Amino acid sequence: MASELEGQIALVTGAGRGIGRAVALRLATAGCDVAIVSRTAADLESLAEEIAQTGSRSLVLQADVTDDAQSEAFLQRTLIDLGSISILVNSAGTAPPRRVHGKADIADWDRMLATCLRAPMVLSRLLLPDMLVHNRGAIVNIASTAARRARPGEAAYTAAKAGLLAFSHALFREVRDHGIKVVAICPGYVDTAFVPPNKRVDREKFLRPADVAEIVLDVITAPPHACPTEIILEPQFDPEH
Repeated sequence: MASELEGQIALVTGAGRGIGRAVALRLATAGCDVAIVSRTAADLESLAEEIAQTGSRSLVLQADVTDDAQSEAFLQRTLIDLGSISILVNSAGTAPPRRVHGKADIADWDRMLATCLRAPMVLSRLLLPDMLVHNRGAIVNIASTAARRARPGEAAYTAAKAGLLAFSHALFREVRDHGIKVVAICPGYVDTAFVPPNKRVDREKFLRPADVAEIVLDVITAPPHACPTEIILEPQFDPEH
């Protein structure tokens, strides 16, 4: 229940927009104090105003999660300003335009892999020692149905999200006996700026960021003896028809 999270500290990456923003706001309404991370300060400031209206505290952290030094710095600041982090939601993501593999830009791959896969691994590693001491915590990784269903032109993106899914499963097996939940959520089409306009799909049928946020809350508040390690979240109605 929402009251279970009263006073807990959550850190959400990619919080400026889309899924990350919706997750941060939902956790705040459930009673969490939330450290919000994004590269765009203006997006974070407007979110902080919304969080304040819920009665929860927020901490604005403008940073690039692909920079390890910045990650270490904002985690330390969160510890000082808010307290010990018990919930980590890795929502920061990026994807280059669809392009056949032979013509893809390797620099795009590097940025995507750093954001979608390496950053969640690094942040989890930095936070786990404290979670292990307290024998509690939740790490939620926002993956994608692309991890299970490959599409042409998305080979590198598929690899990144499949890697994040595999990482989540492996990490859960390492930390499960310490009471730490590790969950990968794999949404299908979500109505965010991440998906460019496309006449071949019906955006009215897309998931909403708030739908994903609700699932994040559900898995964090799952019974202590149960952990839903992977959730595939599809739009009820097929956007491609």
